[in-house]
Amino acid sequence: MVGLTLLPRPPKSGLVKTARNTGQANSLNLAKGHHNLVYDSQVKAETDALYQRVNKVISPLEWPAFAPLIAAINRLKKERDAVILAHNYMTAEIFNCVGDFRGDSLGLAREAANVSAKVIVQAGVHFMAETSKILSPDKMVLIPSLEAGCSLAASITGEDVALIKQRYPGIPVVTYVNTTAEVKAQSDICCTSSNAIQVVETLAREWGVDQVILLPDEYLAKNVAAQTKIKILAWGGKCEVHERFTPDDIAEIRASHPGAVILAHPECPPEVVAVSDFTGSTGAMSDYVEVHRPKKVVLITECSMSDNVAVAHPDVEFIKPCHLCPHMKMITLEAIYDALLTLRYEVVLDPVISARAKKAVDAMLALPSAPAGIFDPTRAVPSHLELI
Repeated sequence: MVGLTLLPRPPKSGLVKTARNTGQANSLNLAKGHHNLVYDSQVKAETDALYQRVNKVISPLEWPAFAPLIAAINRLKKERDAVILAHNYMTAEIFNCVGDFRGDSLGLAREAANVSAKVIVQAGVHFMAETSKILSPDKMVLIPSLEAGCSLAASITGEDVALIKQRYPGIPVVTYVNTTAEVKAQSDICCTSSNAIQVVETLAREWGVDQVILLPDEYLAKNVAAQTKIKILAWGGKCEVHERFTPDDIAEIRASHPGAVILAHPECPPEVVAVSDFTGSTGAMSDYVEVHRPKKVVLITECSMSDNVAVAHPDVEFIKPCHLCPHMKMITLEAIYDALLTLRYEVVLDPVISARAKKAVDAMLALPSAPAGIFDPTRAVPSHLELI
């Protein structure tokens, strides 16, 4: 299996820095390791239409640094019969200009199961690439950086789940998709933030029980517990991005930006959810902006999400309380280009583990479609929630 390493927040890309500091708009010589790709008339012709998608969030000064790699990646996709699955947390130039399928983890999981291309490049983090491989075992799945890990996925192991099942026999196990294949293999069903409430209630009904184990995100579990009568047993994992938000942050935003609508992700602490105007998955956040078109909005989630929703809604002002995911940002245009050029780094899973994990993912995907998960911020976390 491809390994992963959790690293601190990376430095800004030298590619972006070059564009910002030099301002060279023509024949910009890019990273020497990328075959001296340049911004010339051919690249300009190939990418001008793409720039119109992102010109609200990427300056004309920056674009000549991105365009040659974007053009080269889009050519390589055709040559390799490849598609790129781009998560909502990807930067705007990746999400909008090279991503073939874009969305939250549930949407990308569904695409991975149905894609016909020979090669899948996961523009996301490692557990997403594993999920793509689980659902498309005959495809070549590439993760552009080995350093694109996840604090949630690293918070629990398959052995941990096996011990939990021994301690709580007869209680079904729901695992967030933000987990490794080994953890999924020990689970009864997976969920995303978009369908967590639906999954918990469906599984409890099918098993004839009144409690469910929900792993590994403590805050997602608490926020789900506030929305259902099903008792939740939770684990202490947290997202390194969402756990940084506090109620004081929300108060400061409201004071600085009167009238702004605040949308929070359910991986945020319940105290943050309680003082937000709306809480839902990344898909639900995007849907909220599409339907309600607030004049000013704040997305309490990973920073790049705001740029990607803003691209589709130029009439909405986005206030950005910027917490970047250091691991998502390991996926760059340079890394995607290298992945397609050299077919690295391929995700390889143990077939036994993959087959067991697929049952849990398939169980989630077999559920009927439901509206994207919405959490009522007025509901309190029940006192009986148990942290394993």
